[in-house]
Amino acid sequence: MPLLQVLRPTLPILVGASMMLTLSMGLRQSLGIFLQPLTHDIHISVSDFTLALAVQNLAWGFLQPMAGAMTVRYGFRPIMVVGALLYIAGLALMTTAHGLVSIMIGAGVLIGTSLACTANAIAMSVAARAVPETVRSTVLGIVSAAGSLGALVSAPIGQMLNEGFGWRIGLAGFVILSVVMIPTAWYAGRVDKMPLPKPVGDDIGNATAFTAAKTAFSNASFVVMTCAYMVCGMQLVFLTTHLPSYLAICGLDPMLSAQTLGMIGGFNVLGSLFFGWAGQRWNKLALLGAIYIFRSLALAWYFMLPATPASTLLFGAIMGFLWMGVGPLTAGAVAEMFGLRWQAMIQGLAFMSHQIGSFLGAYGGGLIYDSLGSYTLAWRIGVALGLAGGIIQLAFALIRPSQPPLLKAA
Repeated sequence: MPLLQVLRPTLPILVGASMMLTLSMGLRQSLGIFLQPLTHDIHISVSDFTLALAVQNLAWGFLQPMAGAMTVRYGFRPIMVVGALLYIAGLALMTTAHGLVSIMIGAGVLIGTSLACTANAIAMSVAARAVPETVRSTVLGIVSAAGSLGALVSAPIGQMLNEGFGWRIGLAGFVILSVVMIPTAWYAGRVDKMPLPKPVGDDIGNATAFTAAKTAFSNASFVVMTCAYMVCGMQLVFLTTHLPSYLAICGLDPMLSAQTLGMIGGFNVLGSLFFGWAGQRWNKLALLGAIYIFRSLALAWYFMLPATPASTLLFGAIMGFLWMGVGPLTAGAVAEMFGLRWQAMIQGLAFMSHQIGSFLGAYGGGLIYDSLGSYTLAWRIGVALGLAGGIIQLAFALIRPSQPPLLKAA
């Protein structure tokens, strides 16, 4: 049966989840554009700003399992709509900030809490519940791809407003974009009316939240995936936070940072589609390991050479292709291992590790730069840990292989 025909009954849900995800992630990934003008204007350091983003990542990570568990009790719609409102409030507080406290609460606490309710884990869980298992990985790739378009749109808009009217107007433009999250979250919430499939195999649908979490951490494959996920967060948030600053230090056009983030967003679409398709056919955990290894090699290549517009855009394309492909692979792996009922919570537990890495990438990168005046040590650490995490993930997946859905169906 053609994919479109299979998905037609659930298209409003999938479109809503995709739009919510693209705004949630796109706006967040573009905040680094405002690092230099904002810190100079309100007299805070680079490490202060990155500390706020680090708090955002910790709030997102540690509240994600709670948000996932709450969807089991209250449904997805109220959680997502409240998350959208918190995002608007966080950006509005940043827009009017005159010191560190407003940035810490707005960019850190409020947006971090919102991301736990509107970003990958929740959007992917909505999409996974809405479609059959035989097309689930492909659909998760499509939703992740659609979610990747946010940076492609928001980064250039934010940079143009920032250069033309100042950083406050740039953030005000982000506030307007974030309002669209409310109706998209509402439409995605239609998934609450869809019944869960009957439990099969190792499905833990009837377990309590505590039992589901205990079962997850008793699974060796899940534990290895969770540990490797930390390196993923460290690398990605280091780039989104510090790449604009690095390019400014290299004396390159400020618009290049927005163009590079846009390039990441554009190639993210291709990568998400590819890895969603690939996860339907090959071992998802092995694919994750390959992503981490190739990302690390790309980081080493770029930072070892003098930065130029051409090398920066090519680097953005490579990293974009390897960026959010982890989303459909991780979500699909969790659904295969544990079923759908507790997917958002268990995926959130794995995401806590990702966000610890994000904290280290954002704040650690800022501390290293403030201490040494250079990002050299930061990217070297990112490359070394990325290679180690990727090799361990790939080796473990090959030692304990699992069958993808298409082979099971056959």
